[in-house]
Amino acid sequence: MNVRRQHISGIAIAAATALGLGSLSACSSDSAAAGNTEKFDVVASFYPMAFLAERIGGDHVNVTSLTQPGQEPHDLEISAKQTAQLQESDAALYLKGLQPSVDEAISQSGVKTKIDAATLTTLEEHGTEVGGHAEEHEDEEDEHGHEEEGGKDPHIWLDPVKYAEVAEGVGKAFEKADPDHAADYKKNTAALVKELGELNTRFEDGLKDTDSKVFITTHAAFGYLAERYGLTEEAISGLDPESEPSAARVKDLEKMAKADGVTTVFYETLVSDKTAKTLASDADLKTDVLDPIEGITDKSRGDDYFQVMDANLKALQQALGAK
Repeated sequence: MNVRRQHISGIAIAAATALGLGSLSACSSDSAAAGNTEKFDVVASFYPMAFLAERIGGDHVNVTSLTQPGQEPHDLEISAKQTAQLQESDAALYLKGLQPSVDEAISQSGVKTKIDAATLTTLEEHGTEVGGHAEEHEDEEDEHGHEEEGGKDPHIWLDPVKYAEVAEGVGKAFEKADPDHAADYKKNTAALVKELGELNTRFEDGLKDTDSKVFITTHAAFGYLAERYGLTEEAISGLDPESEPSAARVKDLEKMAKADGVTTVFYETLVSDKTAKTLASDADLKTDVLDPIEGITDKSRGDDYFQVMDANLKALQQALGAK
């Protein structure tokens, strides 16, 4: 659909090279072209954004994801080819703060419609401990000098309510950018928001009566989910899945697990499970998968966002002793 139909200039490619964005070209998509199709061409930063674009856009959009299945999105480096794809697209849908190289590439691109999901809902400061339990023990942690690694938490898609807010904003942006299909975008957005509302209800009903309200994860991806459903997430690492926990943090988690009746340490499919399994072994706990849905692979417990979220609900119900 892109009306520019222009070749990428040598200046654009040089700029990409100067930014060091061409170092991992193997990570770029080798499938359908991202731009210059007869449809509304959307480049999405990673799976949760691509899922929104596909569900809202339907048959009118051509969606390309910058992050490939199985690739850890936090580590993505944009290639020169992907930078060129951005230039040829009608819209870029991303979540600022999650992938710095994407933020930089989009800010310097000529894409007419730039949709930052972080502006469509509210982001909060989250650390390694999120939820009511964190507030209970705040003074105790301060007294012991307990580290609290935090920052603006980008994992808004794991809260169906916040994800629905983002969906509504994306729908409006599509309507404005591609008015010929505005009615369909509005209809598709309403249907998706309804589904997300039903998912929220399943989580509310499924987690309202449990033996424990505390769960342990490898990194702090589930803070919004924990707050939404009255739970407490205790993360081994902070918002960065690659960060290493201190020995003091691991010791604190072992004590907390015993005190709060924690049965399970959750890990995810796209990062190493070594730390989670070590902690579980030392504390005599089980392990299970709680998927942050940053990408769908053959290891995922479902084929799309809704299926994996339902699998996450079942895992939480089992770990927390849902009645």
